[in-house]
Amino acid sequence: AEVARGAGLEFILTPAPSALCDFFNHTATPESSLSGVRYRGMKGLIEVVEDILHLIDLGFRGFLITCEGALWALNELRKSGYIPGDVVFKASIFMGLANPAGAKVLEMLGADTFNPVADLTLPQLAALRKAVKIPIDIHVSIFDSWGGFNRLYETPEMARVCSPCYFKIEPGPSVSALYKPWGSGLERLAKDKVIYAQRIIRLVEENWPEGKISKVGATDLAIPKIGSRKTKANNFTT
Repeated sequence: AEVARGAGLEFILTPAPSALCDFFNHTATPESSLSGVRYRGMKGLIEVVEDILHLIDLGFRGFLITCEGALWALNELRKSGYIPGDVVFKASIFMGLANPAGAKVLEMLGADTFNPVADLTLPQLAALRKAVKIPIDIHVSIFDSWGGFNRLYETPEMARVCSPCYFKIEPGPSVSALYKPWGSGLERLAKDKVIYAQRIIRLVEENWPEGKISKVGATDLAIPKIGSRKTKANNFTT
């Protein structure tokens, strides 16, 4: 948190063990995995809230949420003051959002940004923008296990029809292969992402010069702060 805060960089965390890392079998097959990524039971929901409260204590302010119910509960806690108002909740691509009505629902549930499925066309992305005011997180490079495509050369038009938006760069074989903290190669991946980001900036500047690209430390980013909150999930009810 201190490193990111000092550099003026956003830091987004996925709280608690997700269903992809848990022992449940519902994510073990191609068909069942389509509905297997929500947090399990009230205990699972409390674990997510506890994890987020602890991370807030450490100074983090941005979280990727994979469950619509948890998004609603976390937003209620934020509205009640149990979670600071500057905490950002991003709705994950695992929610499977693919149309304007779904985007509106996520906005109503409290999402500050949302990540639709990665294969939407430009007109479909534009329709999302017309439905909601919150920023859209758009995959321009995605894992091989999710299709493995690269949409870097569409980024100028994506920015034009979707702004405000963020571009997500996630190349590689799969989620589980890349984001295990004990794995190797993450440093090289981070450097490659920076190269991709530099290329995207050049593409947007060259092909949509009137567009505005955020600077380092932009006010809309979930940049970590010095944490001080000491709240536990069993101190409140929803």
